[in-house]
This record gives sequence, structure tokens and C-alpha cells, in this order.
Amino acid sequence: PQHVVLYPLVSKSLRNIAAGKDPLEGQRHCCSIAQLHEHYSLGYPDLDELQKNPQPLIFDIEVLKVEAPGSYQQDPWAMTDEEKLQAVPLIHKEGNELYRQGKVQEAATKYYDAIACLKNLQMKEQPGSPDWIELDQKITPLLLNYCQCKLQCEEYYEVLDHCSSILNKYEDNIKAYFKRGKAHAAVWNVAEAQADFAKVLALDPSLRPVVSKELRSLEARLREKEAEDKIRFKGIFSQ
Repeated sequence: PQHVVLYPLVSKSLRNIAAGKDPLEGQRHCCSIAQLHEHYSLGYPDLDELQKNPQPLIFDIEVLKVEAPGSYQQDPWAMTDEEKLQAVPLIHKEGNELYRQGKVQEAATKYYDAIACLKNLQMKEQPGSPDWIELDQKITPLLLNYCQCKLQCEEYYEVLDHCSSILNKYEDNIKAYFKRGKAHAAVWNVAEAQADFAKVLALDPSLRPVVSKELRSLEARLREKEAEDKIRFKGIFSQ
């Protein structure tokens, strides 16, 4: 039967969902060679066998739990465009609450989901068009929140990439300069950190106390590093 022949592809999508992947991974944007490979191998031996030799299937379904109407939140990939727009403020709020509770990784995941919803919608718009720009302006604060989480998780190079991406489009974004400055300082890019903090002051002089604190912290770390290097090198040359 036709539905049995198609089942291996359906099963692969379900397995992708269970693994947290895009259900259509490997089924789009493929060249002819990739599609040919996809036809003969789905990446799972049991599904490959079923595809080669279709046979009647019996499904045994077990109900694990029942959720009240409205309590289930769909994954972004399963939402309609309208559902994505409606979900973003709610996901953003959940991320903020998790961050306040100190659950930084979980908050980052929420911000990422909200960004994914908006990015999906943005891909359907002409770059630079009013609708594209409106979506991008919604993405930017979420991305800055995501970067704040990544700073606390010490994933500094990801912060550098995202903040630079923001500043390539919005040259006066103070938060992006500040977060990028902190990331530069953390990975010992001293000149770059000082330049970013100087830009923060140029855009908003009232932030001088905050910037001065960051610069003092960087200078203190540099002095500690120099002292450690002297001890280390002294030990090498004295041998």
C-alpha cells in the first residue's frame, strides 16, 4: 500500500524530531546526487530495509500523558506564520523569567527558539524591505539577550560573532558594543575591548561608571597575568 511505502520517510522525520533536529533535514535543498543517496539510504538500517521491502505494519500506540487544551507549546518548526508571531512574545517572556531565576542555559534556549521563529518569517521577505527590517528589529533584542546568556556561560566567541553581526547593521547599538567589549576583554583582545568601551562612552557618556568598572577589571586581570607570566618565564630561564 502507498502509505506503507511512505512510512520510512515519515519515521525518519519523527526520529529527527525526537533528536531535536529539523524534521525535514536531508529532504530539501539537495542536489540530484544527494537526493539519489537519500532514496537508497535514510540513515537507519531498519528503515532502509522497510523501504526496499514494504510490508503491512501494525502500530502499537501508548498514551504517555494528556495535556489540557492550550497548555501544549508547539515547536517553532510546526507553527504557522501567525502562530510564530503570536508565540514570540510569550517565549521571550519565558526566557526573561528563566534568566531571573538564574537558569541561564534554559533562558538561552528560549531566546533561541524565539529568534528561530522570527528568522523563519524573515527568510520569506525581501532583504532590506520594510517587513524584513521590522522583523530584524524584533530579532535584535532577543539576540542581545541570547548573547548575555552566552557571556555568563563563557562562550565568548559566539558573543563576538553575534554582536559584530548586529553592529554591521546597527552602528549605534550600545548594548552590542558593551557585550562585545566584555567578550573581547575575556579573551584578551585588549585593544578591541578598549575600542568597544570607548564607543559605548561616545554614544552614552552617562555609562562612564559602568565602563570604568569594566576597564578597571580588565587592567587588574592584565596585571595578574603579567605577574603570572614573570613567574612562569623565570622558572623556565632558571632551569
